[in-house]
Amino acid sequence: MTFAAQDLQLNIVRYTAEQKTAWDSFVAASKNGTFLFMRDYMDYHADRFIDHSLMFYKGGRIIALLPGNITGDTYYTHGGLTYGGFILSHHATATIVLEAFYLLCRYLKETVGMNKIVYRTVPFIYHNYPSGEDLYALFRLNARLTERKISSVVMPEGGCSFNTLRRRKLKLARKNGLKVCQDEAFDVFWAVLEHNLQQRHGRLPVHSMDEIIRLNRHFPEEIKLYRVLDGEEMLGGCVMYLSGEVAHVQYIASTEQGREMGALDILFDELIHQIYVDKRYFDFGVSTEDGGRYLNEGLIFQKEGFGGRAVMYDTYELYLDSAIDD
Repeated sequence: MTFAAQDLQLNIVRYTAEQKTAWDSFVAASKNGTFLFMRDYMDYHADRFIDHSLMFYKGGRIIALLPGNITGDTYYTHGGLTYGGFILSHHATATIVLEAFYLLCRYLKETVGMNKIVYRTVPFIYHNYPSGEDLYALFRLNARLTERKISSVVMPEGGCSFNTLRRRKLKLARKNGLKVCQDEAFDVFWAVLEHNLQQRHGRLPVHSMDEIIRLNRHFPEEIKLYRVLDGEEMLGGCVMYLSGEVAHVQYIASTEQGREMGALDILFDELIHQIYVDKRYFDFGVSTEDGGRYLNEGLIFQKEGFGGRAVMYDTYELYLDSAIDD
């Protein structure tokens, strides 16, 4: 390979807590960063990961960030996030990002002793400005696509309409007088969410109730809870993550009665067509398991019934020996 990092004046600095302000300021001004990359979000689970996030400088100015953690001899970008990869300045060109990858590979191999990178990409819907330079670099370095998860996304303005089943359920919910509210009753919602996940999948939510409450306090405008009520009784709800042009459904839950009465149908009708109609994308999240090799057809049928269509959440593997020797 042609290694031109010195010519481009690129260098890597490992992130430390003293650089929190610089990190967060760069994320806010980047062309593909979201609040998930802010340190108050990333560090809520610092006890679960060996953080090894990196800051890339060109001529003394930050040009890119890379959220990352280490497990064994593998570098992940980042194991605790839904998506990851390089967070880029508007000044980051294809040549700069390609050379940043070359520099990263050498750094991880020769300085940190890593053998592999597991690289999660930022789906294009989260880009504030075109940011596909990392995909080209991955191609050039012969990275292998190892996970492809399907997320169902609606474009509220002019998107697909609800299917017949969803419209029938919505009509039923309105007849039942169900109401949608936005509040902070995470304890009530979490009880239903945990029950459903335990009963259906034998697991708990990624976030504990205390964690999501703490994150909501840090990011009150980005993390919101919506619930569907029949009088005072909660029948369903969801936690929304709001980033730029995207309203993302992080968690969904409903009771058995809520499913019968159309609670989620009235919820998503209001969210898509009223509350977040100004967002370009409404992202229902993934409906796959085992890295995308298993498609939950019942779950994706429900999301597609609301008008959702496929956007990919991709993960690549890159072996450092072959990347450096290429």
